[in-house]
Amino acid sequence: MKISAALLLSLLLASTASAQLLPSFGGSRTGTTGFQFLKIAPDARSVGVGESIIANTNDVAALFWNPAGITKVDTQKLHLQFSQTLYYADVNLSFAGAVVPLSKQTFIGASFETLTTGEMPVTTEFQPFGTGQTFVANNLAVGLSLARILTENFSFGVTGKYVRESYADVHAGTAVIDFGFQYEVGKANTRFAVGVSNFGFNTEPSGAVEVFSVGGAVDTVSDFEKIAVPAVFRIGIAWDALKKTDHLLSIAGQLNHPTDNNETYGLGAEYAWKQLLYARAGYEFGLDETGIPNFGFGLRFKRNFGLLQLDYGFQDKSKLGTVHRITFGISFL
Repeated sequence: MKISAALLLSLLLASTASAQLLPSFGGSRTGTTGFQFLKIAPDARSVGVGESIIANTNDVAALFWNPAGITKVDTQKLHLQFSQTLYYADVNLSFAGAVVPLSKQTFIGASFETLTTGEMPVTTEFQPFGTGQTFVANNLAVGLSLARILTENFSFGVTGKYVRESYADVHAGTAVIDFGFQYEVGKANTRFAVGVSNFGFNTEPSGAVEVFSVGGAVDTVSDFEKIAVPAVFRIGIAWDALKKTDHLLSIAGQLNHPTDNNETYGLGAEYAWKQLLYARAGYEFGLDETGIPNFGFGLRFKRNFGLLQLDYGFQDKSKLGTVHRITFGISFL
């Protein structure tokens, strides 16, 4: 309890300070990486708790947050999860994942994520209302994960992903790695976790794009600078403040250190009644734009064949608007 309280207090204090906890090596470096869709939370549960989930993730969504978390799934033989995010400007993010226990200590998983837009008009500085042409953006991430319980209190996981983003006729693809661990502290129902997402190398886009210049001339550009991936280091802790037969209240804190922006700090809480009804709330500090705190709810239905899961998460931005996420999960015996 003392460990948890100390970390949560430090996260709150750090969020109001001007300096980061970890060195940034050159300021925020905003806008220096591509593949930005890799930083968007795909599942409703994590958003409901202010994305303070790395130490508490224990379902298929752990494939995105911390692959070590898939070792916490229940005893079912097959776990499936599907999430849909209704993002800003008619952008849609879809996520699907599966986890299979190979043994009591070894788990494997697979994930598939896409971000798509509808047709958008091509605009230039000389034709700000459109050239009459349109383009579509499509992003994709496919991953395979392996996780193991190494000791009674310690689990580790790693994910290999192929990621690709495409805008009009220009596309870029590369491979990245996620890895992390979860540790049961063994006192005061406390869990500790560390994870790194999207660790990889720069890549050079390919394709061609037409650029309109003064006088109506059209130039074709096919030589592009290399782009980096948006790696994120996360560290978090979770504490079960109330743990009884019919009631469970978990409180979590998390530090996020991306390579292309300032640090953020999250606090979240999840209440479970009879492992049936879940209520969540959370807030993330340090964002460029904020709104009201995040919130969400969840339902779990045990059936003869396994378990059904339904979650909803709400996120608000003062200028951009609201984001709704729905997650459906099913586990089989």
